[in-house]
Amino acid sequence: MRPADTRRHHRTLLLQHLMDHGPTTRADLARETGLTRVTVSDLVAEMLQESLVDDIGARPGTHLGKPATLVAISQDAPVIVAVDLSDDSGFDGAVVDLHGQVLLREQAPFTRGADAVDDVSTLVAHLVESAPRRVLGIGVGTPGIIDDEGVVLQAPNLAWEDVPLAATLTERHGLPVCVGNDANIAAVAEGAFGDGDDAGLLMVTIGQGVGGGILVDGHPVAGPLRSAGEIGHIVVDPDGAACACGNRGCLETLLSAPALRAAGSDEARSHVGDLLGSVLTPIVTTLGIADVVLHGPTDLLDGPVLEAARAAVARQSLPFVAQRIRIRLVAHDELVLTGAAALVRHRELGVV
Repeated sequence: MRPADTRRHHRTLLLQHLMDHGPTTRADLARETGLTRVTVSDLVAEMLQESLVDDIGARPGTHLGKPATLVAISQDAPVIVAVDLSDDSGFDGAVVDLHGQVLLREQAPFTRGADAVDDVSTLVAHLVESAPRRVLGIGVGTPGIIDDEGVVLQAPNLAWEDVPLAATLTERHGLPVCVGNDANIAAVAEGAFGDGDDAGLLMVTIGQGVGGGILVDGHPVAGPLRSAGEIGHIVVDPDGAACACGNRGCLETLLSAPALRAAGSDEARSHVGDLLGSVLTPIVTTLGIADVVLHGPTDLLDGPVLEAARAAVARQSLPFVAQRIRIRLVAHDELVLTGAAALVRHRELGVV
């Protein structure tokens, strides 16, 4: 490992400990991370200069001898601009601190194509300008298939194909940009910060479209095509309505938030829940996943949709599997935002 990489790794060890365990003395940081006291003191001094950490005084109740000073993540630490493009009501943006707390929010109207890129950029500009402290980077959670360079290869609902979103936002704002699939980063956020089982979790995001994020052993599964989890474009009714992807009768044409609102009756929504359960069953059975999370408008999903999906999975699965699966709603409307911020935090600071 190169010296610069070693130093970054050591900084990450210290920051991760402070994120996980809170204020800690330099001596305890050395003991817990296995680094020398000299290395810890040197790195803490560097991070003090960068306003990443602060000295916050002695631990309460310390009286004997010279008390050791506690080190903590700084109240003046950089913030992250996060954007969620999955909501059918508009593009959601936020300024998020390093702990995943949302400091302020702003929304822009939902648009498509080149207009959407410009509107996202304008939203980012407003958030950067409003940020109370230095911005570490920009994180974007978007529906669709995204490559490792932040190019949106295909997002039918946004009318995007081969859109270099990360490069465009970096060029316009001069900041590092991370772009991830909204369902994947919601799955990571639920596994890391929520009640999710990160050993095996399927996150289904329901908004303007329908997506799926798969988490196995704490890591998102995208597959070589980067399309794993795209359950919204599984055809459930070959004679059904046209989908933005070009096919007919995709699950998304029935389960998206606009479609559920249009469905109206409990009977119609129950039918959609039954179709959702039929799509979920082979996925959870094949992968052995026991935690399925539906993330979307609770007024549309709670009741007939959720109950029918649970019943369908129970009816179509092996009894051993059916007895162990939980299918639940998560109402955390900031899940994609905190997940997008976590992408930036991990890439820029190394912490998870």
